[in-house]
Amino acid sequence: MEQARERILIVDDDPDLGARLARYLGENGYSADIAVDGVEMRKRFAGEPPDLVLLDLMLPGEDGLSLARWLRGESRVPIIILSARGEDIDRIVGLEVGADDYLPKPFNPRELLARIRAVLRRHGESPADTTAGQPKLHFFGPYRLDLSGHRLLRGEEEVTLTGAEFSLLRVFVEHPNQVFSRDRLIDLLKGYDRSPFDRSVDVRVTRLRRKIESDPAHPVFVRTVWGEGYLFTPGGDRRP
Repeated sequence: MEQARERILIVDDDPDLGARLARYLGENGYSADIAVDGVEMRKRFAGEPPDLVLLDLMLPGEDGLSLARWLRGESRVPIIILSARGEDIDRIVGLEVGADDYLPKPFNPRELLARIRAVLRRHGESPADTTAGQPKLHFFGPYRLDLSGHRLLRGEEEVTLTGAEFSLLRVFVEHPNQVFSRDRLIDLLKGYDRSPFDRSVDVRVTRLRRKIESDPAHPVFVRTVWGEGYLFTPGGDRRP
């Protein structure tokens, strides 16, 4: 039996671009649908939810950032924002509202394909993907990270994480008390060529701190080591 193809929803009001992307993705093993605005996106999402959303920022009616917030409130579906507006503030806000990646237009289709594959790989990791013999549960402070269930729990309450936040936390808990530079974290998380000015890890660290730190301004789990990178201390040690 042929394996079902992963479904990608393209949300863009440019019909030519949408058609080209759908054709290109189809040629590379994906099933692609197109929505031209938020109304159509919601209709398609209400049926069979896609495996990933490519979301343009500049849309008629409700804009892409608002739609990203709605998507993140409804599900954990991975989101890659596409935008002709390449300003840093758009990239940062897009990541802060829960997008997994951001790619400015115009872009190379091969780069987009690489990013789609990397995001889907991170999002779809299962116990079979983990290193043999590695524990499936990690404990730190009042939390337990369940790799098998793809969940973070505080007691019996689940802490909602995006796919990008979960992947970042997973890297940290699997490498406790080890300093990671920003570049090293990007390499581990993305797996594709990046800009030397990529600040997405900093944004994701900030988002993760808001969810796991009692005082995000003075973190005890994900700490900054100035001039070197980030250090995860599962015991919540404040010492430098």
